[in-house]
Amino acid sequence: MGESTIDLDKLDNGALRRLLVSVRQEIEVLREEIDRLGERIGQLQEENAALREDNLRLKGLKGRPKLKPSGMEQETTKRAAGKTGKKRRRGGKSLKIDAEVVLPVAAPEGSRFKGYEDHIVQDLVFRVHTVRYRRQRWVTPDGKTLIAPLPDGVVGGFGPGLRCYLLAHYHQGQMTIPRLGDLLNDVGLAISQRQIGRLLNDGHDGFHAEAMAVLRRGLETARWISVDDTGARHKNKNGHCTQIGNDLFCFFATSFSKSRRNFLQILRADHGDYIINQAALAYMRRCNLAGALIARLEAHPGRRFADEAAWMAHLESLGITGLKVHPNPVKIATEAALLGSITAHGLLDGAVILSDDAGQFNVLRHALCWVHTERLIHKITPYNDRQRQAVEQVRGLIWQYYAGLKAYCHDPTAQAQTRLEGHFDRIFRRATGFATLDKALARILANKDELLVVLDRPDVPLHTNGTEYDIRCLVTRRKISGGTHSENGRRGRDTFLGLYKTCRKLGISYWQYLADRLKVPDAPSIPYIPDFITQRAS
Repeated sequence: MGESTIDLDKLDNGALRRLLVSVRQEIEVLREEIDRLGERIGQLQEENAALREDNLRLKGLKGRPKLKPSGMEQETTKRAAGKTGKKRRRGGKSLKIDAEVVLPVAAPEGSRFKGYEDHIVQDLVFRVHTVRYRRQRWVTPDGKTLIAPLPDGVVGGFGPGLRCYLLAHYHQGQMTIPRLGDLLNDVGLAISQRQIGRLLNDGHDGFHAEAMAVLRRGLETARWISVDDTGARHKNKNGHCTQIGNDLFCFFATSFSKSRRNFLQILRADHGDYIINQAALAYMRRCNLAGALIARLEAHPGRRFADEAAWMAHLESLGITGLKVHPNPVKIATEAALLGSITAHGLLDGAVILSDDAGQFNVLRHALCWVHTERLIHKITPYNDRQRQAVEQVRGLIWQYYAGLKAYCHDPTAQAQTRLEGHFDRIFRRATGFATLDKALARILANKDELLVVLDRPDVPLHTNGTEYDIRCLVTRRKISGGTHSENGRRGRDTFLGLYKTCRKLGISYWQYLADRLKVPDAPSIPYIPDFITQRAS
């Protein structure tokens, strides 16, 4: 500006005001430039830290610790509970007495007997029990040989109790096959690791069918489901495991794709058809498929196709497979037909799908997790006091708003709904002057409808913490054992972990469930799990 050449004494009030305005503008420009440079320095620091972490990983050393959760859910729960929360009481559980032993004591002569003082001791009897079955053999008059069948539950040279033990300790106890082999060999059981693998993976069609029935019944009765995915190696390749569930059921499915098409195929719950109905047509319009193509699919008399081959042949006959346009007509039409199959079979009727904002899950009525949303603000790194103050102020407002949403879920009223809708706009339409923070706020504002689904549906959770907890067992399995190598191994892992989590949600003993299904003698009867889901849902 050349302030050194300006004689301030000779300037009148108007000129001084103009000069002051000019100085302020330059200061704002410089401040914005400083903020941009600060953000750029921060980005370079993060890139440098990532490169250093990769270098440490390649050297086999530990990298930097991961960002801890913000604690919004726990803190707002504490605020809502205050000091009125009651401590959990530990009640005595009635125990079945299997044996009663009288312990004598050497009393001096003249003592009087005063009865007994009971002391209950729980112990675990763990030993090998080997049975020789002498199977009668008969030769019929026509020369055929008859041999008495083995009892139910016996597979090869191993009984149902051992199979129950292996499945429970491998999936629920998260043990490995080598450790199971060492333990069983130490107590005197003659079994190899290969035999353990076969008992864990083979001959479980009944369990697989029940797990799929759990998914189907869960989707038929669900008012909402929560979904997520995580990495899962299979056949030495990186795959993805999708989790689907709510407070009544859990289901896992591993594949090499995490696309929307794969997600919709899982949601069909083993139905193999492709259907064009009103839900499918509405999806095509929402995805901006060309109107002429939609009309072509709608006008054709064929609406239901038995499998993928029949569906692809239908698209080819309509001249859709060869089109090179955007959006991809084959992709959109296939996703629509899968969605049509889901709705035609009565799955997810009116249900909400809750996710962490992964694009493949955004189908039907979609809701977003508030904990993941707040993480967009939590992970921002401020570079000066002004930015730090802006981030903390916004986080405080979000935490306060989140506490209000939780209170609304417990007592939903029209007045509270109107107030929360207006408060949302006031928080996320603000301009802080911190570019990174403003972008995050704009992104959250764009997701308003999905974040405020709870105002219309207070029964839908505000977060996906339940899903994060459910999928943790698969992450633990991955860390312990790596990946799976056979289709039976992959399917077994998904099936038994899903059934284990479902039993936990329904209050069913997983051990007793396995024992009943494997025909362990004297095991308590466990009804069909999908029937439990129907009963609890109603």
